[in-house]
Amino acid sequence: MKVIIAEKPSVGREIAKVFGATTKKDGYMEGKGYTFTWAFGHLLQLAAPQEYGYYGWSVQNLPMLPAKFKLAIRKVKTKDGLVDDPGVKKQLDIIKKLFDEATEIIVATDAGREGELIFRYIYYYLKCKKPFKRLWISSQTDEAIKDGFRNLKPGSDYDTLFNSAHCRSQSDWLVGMNATQALSLASGTRGVLSLGRVQTPTLAMICARYLENKNFVPQLYYQVAIHPDKDGQVFKAISEKNFKTCEEAQAILDQVTGEAHIQHLEAKPRKEPPPLLHDLSSLQQEANKRKGFTADQTLGLLQNLYEGKLVTYPRTGSRYIGDDVFAGVPDLIDKLNYHPEFGKQAAALTGAKLNKRSVNAKKVTDHHAILPTGVVPQHLSADHQAIYDLVAGRMLEAFHQDCIKEVTRITLLSGSKFMASGTVIQTAGWRAVFNDKDEEKKDEENATLPKVTQGEDLLITEKVLLEKQTKPKALFNEASLLKALETAGKEIEDEELREAMKDSGLGTPATRAAIIETLLTRKYILREKKNLVPTETGLAVYEIVRNQRIAQAELTGSWEKRLEEIRSGASVAAFQEEIKTYTRAITQELLQSGKSFKAPVNT
Repeated sequence: MKVIIAEKPSVGREIAKVFGATTKKDGYMEGKGYTFTWAFGHLLQLAAPQEYGYYGWSVQNLPMLPAKFKLAIRKVKTKDGLVDDPGVKKQLDIIKKLFDEATEIIVATDAGREGELIFRYIYYYLKCKKPFKRLWISSQTDEAIKDGFRNLKPGSDYDTLFNSAHCRSQSDWLVGMNATQALSLASGTRGVLSLGRVQTPTLAMICARYLENKNFVPQLYYQVAIHPDKDGQVFKAISEKNFKTCEEAQAILDQVTGEAHIQHLEAKPRKEPPPLLHDLSSLQQEANKRKGFTADQTLGLLQNLYEGKLVTYPRTGSRYIGDDVFAGVPDLIDKLNYHPEFGKQAAALTGAKLNKRSVNAKKVTDHHAILPTGVVPQHLSADHQAIYDLVAGRMLEAFHQDCIKEVTRITLLSGSKFMASGTVIQTAGWRAVFNDKDEEKKDEENATLPKVTQGEDLLITEKVLLEKQTKPKALFNEASLLKALETAGKEIEDEELREAMKDSGLGTPATRAAIIETLLTRKYILREKKNLVPTETGLAVYEIVRNQRIAQAELTGSWEKRLEEIRSGASVAAFQEEIKTYTRAITQELLQSGKSFKAPVNT
């Protein structure tokens, strides 16, 4: 018999349904010559330190560098401490029995790094030797599943993907276990001071922004504003320069005459291309800004929509599609003609030439950008509908025409030089989908400017001295933090590292929500209204690690680069040795620096 293993029960049952297999068994389904079973996400994990002989927490054990990593069943907390999850043990026994009887194994876990890791850990833990094939799909629709089974890939095609995932898992264990124990032991506290490869630089970003904001000293500056009148339409112009003192600004104000001379006029159209399609990270940012959803909420809702066949693979890091997928976009747009909010825009795009900015097969990674599948949603909750609409609306935006603006800049003279600017949308294009306003407008800009002629003089109705002050960078909220995690490489000088960080940043689109939730669970940060701010403990940890490599974005950038190289066939052994060398160094640094820890610890 052929055994198909999915990542979770709901997906396994859905695939079984596509095949017409309806016989329910304990932990699997069967029918039509197939057996369908499943994991519950990560059933197995790298074993705890005591499995390698590192008992208790002791400086003498550090650094812990297992010669060979072992796999262990996922644990659950009980009154007697951590024990093997009985549900996981039972399911592993069922999977082993099915694998032993199988004539062929087909892997249907999520088509990505973590999905590959979930299956391989089960496969190796059970000491299975049978060959297997891989189902690699980007949608859970019936047709996508059937097509995927017609085009199964050899399991060996994904060996390097597993190597990359396994190296990531090992490096997280080495850094997390050793750094956490080193800092906790050295600090002398009774609690656990958790550190991690991605968790710690993310905490550092939040703390650094918080301290920069808190310690910011506003600087006063001054401007002069005039209000010229053109045939009854009054607009605002601001002094070309800012002034450090009130006296300097007052001198300019005093020079203003009763008229303003139009010295220069520039009015030209500007095309604003549509945004790219959503990947997970950009969708999480959008959902946070528009709906206030946390990154974790958005991922959960999106996963539900994916399993409900309504959207394509959610954990993608690509914002592009290939020409093959693009060929089906007109049909997807047609399916939105029914939509109460987007129907008019979908109809406008029917038969129109579609914008191809998001079409580039070379920039598609494991999976293309998130799209609706064309299945019409039925009876969605308000939150699920909101996420579905963000996906569908972005598809319409991405393939829509450019937004055409007229940008006008007027230079005026009245004792000194003044500037007036305004942006008027001539053709809404993609902005019509959500009827968004132009976010680029500045405070000084006028909604509209009158038609003026170079060389003419206008009566000034009012002149004003403006007192303003500089502002600090805003505290991080989830949307801005996700953006910062995504683009953390921008401030890195090394070109190769910057390129590696460009797409990966800190963490991956699939893990960033969990990073934020981990910091909240550790009580290193908290949500304060919409902002993410550090706790006293979080700040104390940051003060210790702020100048160490564990807190720097460059570390993750270099590791992400290496992990991608491993996926392309680079040496696993060389990476593992590099991580061990780093682990030895960071452990010693933390054993020394942890002695200065003075904050209360949340246990």
